[in-house]
Amino acid sequence: MSQPARNTVVVLDDWEHALRERVRWDEIRTRAEVTIHSRRLVGGELVEALQGAQCVVLFRDRTPMPRALLETLPDLRHIVYTGTRNRTLDIEAAQSLGMSVSHTEWGPSKASTCEMTWTLILAAVRRLPSIQLTPSRPVWRAPHGASFLPPVLEGKRLGLIGLGQIGQRVAAVGQALGMEVVTWSPNMTAARAAASGVTAVSLEELLGTAQVVSLHLVPSASTHHLLNAERLGAMRPDSVLVNTSRAELVDSQALVHALQAGRPGLAALDVFAHEPLDAASPLLAIENVILTPHYGFLSREVVEEFARGVEGRLMAVLGGGPERGGMTSSV
Repeated sequence: MSQPARNTVVVLDDWEHALRERVRWDEIRTRAEVTIHSRRLVGGELVEALQGAQCVVLFRDRTPMPRALLETLPDLRHIVYTGTRNRTLDIEAAQSLGMSVSHTEWGPSKASTCEMTWTLILAAVRRLPSIQLTPSRPVWRAPHGASFLPPVLEGKRLGLIGLGQIGQRVAAVGQALGMEVVTWSPNMTAARAAASGVTAVSLEELLGTAQVVSLHLVPSASTHHLLNAERLGAMRPDSVLVNTSRAELVDSQALVHALQAGRPGLAALDVFAHEPLDAASPLLAIENVILTPHYGFLSREVVEEFARGVEGRLMAVLGGGPERGGMTSSV
């Protein structure tokens, strides 16, 4: 009598090897074959990697899972994703196809994103990449002409597009530095802004007056490419645009032209329309930009929470016991 086929678990987009190193895979492997992919798969390579899988683990929403893809996976029964929101997984389609969908908790991702936002703001304002001393550039001061002199943020205006939990944290740091903080969002009210000690203004005023503009909105149809060519061109020539939120909020092609024209003066970006960022991206050829590889939400504590949740959910769906590690029920 033939033995029943073993369960198969496929983990996608573990770019940082966070799950590979932190989940206790030995126990899970007694119940299933496990394959972990540490680079992005697309097209036929992705479909091939998922064939026969009973369970798929998604690292956030790095790989879109639309209905068309889910319908090609007749063996798939369980989907686990890290974090509490996945915008590129068609959850309704998955459930209609008989798949269970669950997720991990976040951990301190909001604190991590706030810290990354301020890392980028300060690096941009202080032009840290250009003044850093390195073995290949041990330049103490520019040999000719005046050296760069950074502005002080105290007394300057910080404009926050979005004032959710992350935006509020960013505002508090700005206030601690002595900045005047203003905000705008599609549903912002003066009372809501005042509750965080900031001032609600129009988007036009925010863009035209803030020395630092930071994005903290959840994308929607109404905010897609919110910062288009016209709005980017209205920014101050000495301003810094920071995006640790979502790339869809900014027209990336328009941003390239805007930076070349000097409005805004500099951008610091942690999110991109296509990730990983293509080596041929025009953003990489611009001097007045700082780019980081979507590290805003990443921290040791966050990925440890992800790992606990993934381990607990996999053990539950593979018959190894109740859910563990702060897992939530199926969405």
